[in-house]
Amino acid sequence: MIGGVGVALGLMALAVCLPSAVLFVEILAATVVSRGRAEREGERPRVAILMPAHNEESMLGGTLRTIMPQLQSTDRLLVVADNCTDGTAGVARAHGAEVVVRADSTHVGKGYALDFGVRHLASDPPDIVIIIDADCEVAPGCIDMLARRCKATLRPVQSLYLMRAPGGARPAQRIAEFAWLVKNLVRPEGLRRLGLPCQLMGTGMAFPWVRIRDARLADGNIVEDMKLGMDLAAAGVPPLFCPDALVTSEFPTSNQGISGQRTRWEHGHLGIIINNAPRLLRQAIVTRNGDLMALTLDLCVPPLALLCLTVAGTSAATACFGWATGIMTPLAISVIAATLIGTSIFLSWFRHARRIVSLRDLAFAVAYAARKIPLYARFLFARQSRWVRAKRDAEK
Repeated sequence: MIGGVGVALGLMALAVCLPSAVLFVEILAATVVSRGRAEREGERPRVAILMPAHNEESMLGGTLRTIMPQLQSTDRLLVVADNCTDGTAGVARAHGAEVVVRADSTHVGKGYALDFGVRHLASDPPDIVIIIDADCEVAPGCIDMLARRCKATLRPVQSLYLMRAPGGARPAQRIAEFAWLVKNLVRPEGLRRLGLPCQLMGTGMAFPWVRIRDARLADGNIVEDMKLGMDLAAAGVPPLFCPDALVTSEFPTSNQGISGQRTRWEHGHLGIIINNAPRLLRQAIVTRNGDLMALTLDLCVPPLALLCLTVAGTSAATACFGWATGIMTPLAISVIAATLIGTSIFLSWFRHARRIVSLRDLAFAVAYAARKIPLYARFLFARQSRWVRAKRDAEK
């Protein structure tokens, strides 16, 4: 009996140690491995900006104003007004965008809107398609950089996509900004410095026309970007990270908006791990696809809050077992996982996030993570599988 419990706890400790080790390697690489020279850029290709927009009347104008000055005369800016009940289409036209309206209450989700937009572009295809969400700010030079890099490499290219906490934000919101920075800057930068690809992040994504034309986009998956990136990696064209091209947006401040965003992102990520990771690992091994293996291991790192909670819970369970039986191997593995997580968080904070969150606030990150336990419980008993747009702060 005791031996069986010890084996189970040891396997549990190993299960949390693997993603902890992957996270540590990525963050260590981002910290100590030389960044290297930027790739030489070629000529500026013809670009189409594809923007899915569902009831984005309040945010769309600001986004378009950051994009329009970056376009050339031969470029296109296509807004897909997707199942809208507000003035999204009118705002887009007023800012000079081309607009197509999609009305289909049966097939709901960003993936369907993207597929609709790509089918519309097919009559006059561009060289490069860049997908931008309707609630973002696109930094100057971002479009040009993504287009040139994508044309030169003939691979998908992902910009740096950061979400900011609003001014005067509570510590929990600043910790959320820090966690996002670890996920979307530090980890992909570590992969880039190791010569490996990155995940797609949903916005600021550039694709050669032949890749996006043939991609399976018409899908209701609630994290369609992550799934598309893994599909492309399996097809031999994994995305590249371009940290010099910047797209930003703000976290919502309303409780409803925060809850909706977190649920969609985290339930979607966990669902892809469960449904796709075993198949992708097998495929990577059989085909000897190192890029796919690296991305699948990266995919298997759960959201940072959940990883911290599982490591803490496993450490407590193995410590109690060790105290009761004297068998310390499961505890030793748990301590290694906890050390890797703690070191990873400290390195990320020290190198990238001291202006975002104080060390004192960061010390309460476990309490912040504990507040998300109901979210993870809902994944087990009431998982969100249907795409739902997060409520914007400007909406009543």
